[in-house]
Amino acid sequence: MTGYHIQAGDGEIGHVEDFIVDDEAWSLRYIVVDTRNWLPGRKVLVSPQWAETVDWAEEKLWLDLSTDSIKNSPEYDPLAPINREYERRLYDYYGRPVYWN
Repeated sequence: MTGYHIQAGDGEIGHVEDFIVDDEAWSLRYIVVDTRNWLPGRKVLVSPQWAETVDWAEEKLWLDLSTDSIKNSPEYDPLAPINREYERRLYDYYGRPVYWN
């Protein structure tokens, strides 16, 4: 799925660049979305649980989010650890229930 286009509810916003896996729980935690075609150099994380569907033929991943919400979400820095503080900000921002409770 790397390279698949990200389709928000109201338009295209980027592409799948990578995945973040929880190697303790053996779980896919996040999809790294590269928005460089819309926001130069910006990467954000979304949970795979927020995906609505995958269009294999069109190579698109549809998310249950708006383009504005993705554009304004907490930026992902691949050099910084993904800690609970970052995850809380991310889930609070999107108004989604956390997975760790």
